Amino acid sequence: MGRRQLSKARAGGPVAQTARTKATKTKAQPPGGAVLAHDRSWRREARAAWYCGTALAGVLLLADLARGGLDGPRAACWTGLGALLLAVLLPQKVTAGDGWLAVRGLLGEKRVRTDLLTQVRRADGMTPRLVLRDAGGNRVEFDPEVLVANPLLWHRLDTGVRRARESGLLREGGAPLAELAERIDGEGARRLLEEW
Repeated sequence: MGRRQLSKARAGGPVAQTARTKATKTKAQPPGGAVLAHDRSWRREARAAWYCGTALAGVLLLADLARGGLDGPRAACWTGLGALLLAVLLPQKVTAGDGWLAVRGLLGEKRVRTDLLTQVRRADGMTPRLVLRDAGGNRVEFDPEVLVANPLLWHRLDTGVRRARESGLLREGGAPLAELAERIDGEGARRLLEEW
């Protein structure tokens, strides 16, 4: 009986088909993998956001307490204002691995496959944003200054962009990426000269 099952698996029987189906499902899913690069200044900025939110709530609570008008609803209001400031100031956490880039914000994590990118564009406004979109329809948006400050993140993104260009998927986004690469190279050269 064992020989019959083995021959069915070799001939493309149900066991082989199940293995092929699992392999194609694994390829279609976005890679998880280990985090190989992250925003090194995120903790400092997140800590500063917590301090600012806590300080605002504390000052408002103490002022209201000193005035003698602090009660439950007012305390909740001042605490809510502190939490709102924290939500506004809390930076997004950008991480990257082999073939992916993820951005974690207040509402969860969004992830794109960098080797399957179809569009890269720069959204200008009060704060410029870099918008990445992959073949699966996934989209992330983050501050390009994160890449300037973290060359390892830039390297991970650039590696994926090159793969996407080689495969012919990435057709939009040459100008923002070239501008960003030039800026990152200039910053790197400036840091090296300062260390010498």
